[in-house]
Amino acid sequence: MALKAELLKPIWHAFTALDVDKSGKVSKSQLKVLSHNLCTLLNVPHDPVALEEHFRDDDEGPVSTQGYMPYLNKFILDKVQGPFDKIEFNRMCWTLCAKKNLTKSPLLISESDAFKVWGIFNFLSEDKYPLFIVSEEIEYLLKKLTEAMGAGWQQAYFEDYKVGLDSKRNGLSAWELIELIGSGHFSKGMDRQTISMAINEVFIELILDVLKQGYMWKKGHKRKNWTERWFVLKPFILSYYGSEDLKDKKGDILLDENCFVESLPDKDGKKCLFLIKCIDKSYEISASDKKKKQEWIQAIQSTLNVRRLGSAPPHKEARQKRRETRRRLQAEQEELDRRMLELQIENEKKQRELESMREEQMIAAARAAEEEQRRIQTQQELQERFNQELERQQQIRLQMAQEVAEKSSELQHNLNRLRELEEMYKELQSALDDEKQARQDEETVRRLQARLLEEEAAKRTELEKWHRQQALAIQMTEAEKQELENQRILKDRALKVAMEQLEQLKGERLEALQQYQEVKKKLDMAASKTKSWKDKVAHHEGLLRLIQPGSKNPGLITNWGPAAFTQMELEQREKTWQEKKNSGAE
Repeated sequence: MALKAELLKPIWHAFTALDVDKSGKVSKSQLKVLSHNLCTLLNVPHDPVALEEHFRDDDEGPVSTQGYMPYLNKFILDKVQGPFDKIEFNRMCWTLCAKKNLTKSPLLISESDAFKVWGIFNFLSEDKYPLFIVSEEIEYLLKKLTEAMGAGWQQAYFEDYKVGLDSKRNGLSAWELIELIGSGHFSKGMDRQTISMAINEVFIELILDVLKQGYMWKKGHKRKNWTERWFVLKPFILSYYGSEDLKDKKGDILLDENCFVESLPDKDGKKCLFLIKCIDKSYEISASDKKKKQEWIQAIQSTLNVRRLGSAPPHKEARQKRRETRRRLQAEQEELDRRMLELQIENEKKQRELESMREEQMIAAARAAEEEQRRIQTQQELQERFNQELERQQQIRLQMAQEVAEKSSELQHNLNRLRELEEMYKELQSALDDEKQARQDEETVRRLQARLLEEEAAKRTELEKWHRQQALAIQMTEAEKQELENQRILKDRALKVAMEQLEQLKGERLEALQQYQEVKKKLDMAASKTKSWKDKVAHHEGLLRLIQPGSKNPGLITNWGPAAFTQMELEQREKTWQEKKNSGAE
């Protein structure tokens, strides 16, 4: 799978560079040429029958962009087994796509260097199509090029460039990367030869899997003479050549799990010696200095460790780790975004709850104001009823005064004898008025006390509700406390006002109860006084009653003597008085 993914990227560049017709399909002849070249370079046997069968000129065949991938996987990539020339394979794909995509503006790098940058791009780019290289891999490549050129890396300069890069899209295409390196944007002051050498060094390490290379002296096995060779260290093999042009290969040292490397003391006039010991042979090698010797020992030892652990080459493993790190960071960022979204939703929910609580408080305040208005209105209605009752009592007194005046005119001849009785009657009337007024006051105070008790119960219920809401608010998390602090202050103020109103209602209730006790006391005194006066009136009435001849029918006796009306008239008057009393009570 790794080999197939590595081969697909150059093929993708070549395929996307092919010409398409008006319907968006690649011509059959171009696909045949591409497939034939791929089979030749990858050492895959040709199958002309299958090739012609899969290149039918219809919508189901691989002539379309969507239809070529099944053929490529089944008849070419899945059959790749033996070794092949990786450079020639990449060179063929580069030839097909470079002419169409390579920028026409002048660059500081040659076409050969651009090909190497293109190969490095395919190695470092993401396994997503269309291919692009992310900013982290661009930074990694530019750092390696800077180190190879012997220049200092300017992180701040790259961060400024990265800000503009991230604001546009995910990364750069292969051609944009070639233009970036070829424009000298990050290699100011370097000549073309230095840049070319740096690109070649990075290309050899990443693409050709060369971990280290250089001249060293090797001791012969037969003649025991020392000869200078060009050594090239790749994963699991150390090759040596006659020169650095790699044309005259002298041999290979296979680095398996049974090999080991160790330092040797100086001898035979040679310094900086180390030994590579394998099962069948041992190789004595001399480096140019102690630093080079230590670097070679560490590089060979790292290769042996990788072989024993069964790991990938260091630069491939490093690339995989960087990709895993990016995926992990992306997953963490997605998780963070998800949690932020959840927190935002929760915050919006809390905001809605706070709005609901605020609306409830406004409704409660409106209800309280409405209740206060209703209480004031009820008090006004009670005052109006009291005034109406007072006027009615005054009218009744006037009527009674008129009746008394009429009776006085009729009994003018008994005025002297009844004067004392009249004064007693007036006092009795006053006591009755006081008793009636006391009863009315008692009824008013009792209604006021009942209303105050209802208001006190409602306020207590509202207070308990605020207490529960405050208890729930206290149980919220510390993160929410700061957010709800202002709301809690408002609730405390409302609670304080409610407590003051409750205390005020309690005081009013106690005051009403005290008024009720006073009125009740006055009522009792008035009732006692009325009873005393009734007894006195009855006593004097018996003394002052005129002696008249009796009648055949039993007569009615009043406070003024024998009644001047019949029993039916008395019942009619009682009925009228009872209706007036009931209408006054309502």
